[in-house]
Amino acid sequence: MGHPDFRVGGKILATLGYPNAQFGTIVLSPQDQDLLLRNHPKVFALAAGAWERAGSTCVNLRAAPRKAVAVALESAWRRRAPRKLLASLVEE
Repeated sequence: MGHPDFRVGGKILATLGYPNAQFGTIVLSPQDQDLLLRNHPKVFALAAGAWERAGSTCVNLRAAPRKAVAVALESAWRRRAPRKLLASLVEE
């Protein structure tokens, strides 16, 4: 797609450079998406079109607090990770 992405279990959880170089996109649950949009309206925004309904959320990387991005990325990773991988984390 012309920009770097981050995957777990073959599924994309985040990308850089979309919709432009200042942004990234993170795939979130509807609940996490809503929480971040309410708490950081100048940082997080819904992705365009059908991507928004799938949880895609744009992040203004220059304006984003590191903690908020870290929480969003962990949430996206857990949402997309295979069950077996998640289970192995609980066992450790």
